[in-house]
Amino acid sequence: MKKSTKAALLSAFVFPGVGHIFLKKYISGVALVGVSVAALYYLIAKTVERALEITEAIQRGEVQLDVTAIAELVSKQSIGTDAHLLNIATAAFLICWLIGIIDAYRVGCVQDKK
Repeated sequence: MKKSTKAALLSAFVFPGVGHIFLKKYISGVALVGVSVAALYYLIAKTVERALEITEAIQRGEVQLDVTAIAELVSKQSIGTDAHLLNIATAAFLICWLIGIIDAYRVGCVQDKK
């Protein structure tokens, strides 16, 4: 298998930036990994925070222990700055993922030609 294919698959299925590290392009690989980890950390932290809020509301008795009531709270959209930051973090992660795949393949093709 060519380096370009391996690098693109690593970036696609393992984590964004791993393909660059495989190709020994450490600076761009670490940059992609860093941005992806930061975005993913923010998304997971906000998800856990929201889950804890719902759990506390159930424990306080503000919400009935009913699937439809809980589903309604879960599907409730965030508003304001939180919603904006969630959108930015999601976009940053997806962009890093796509850049990681495409650029790893491109760099791998250049290395395959040598």
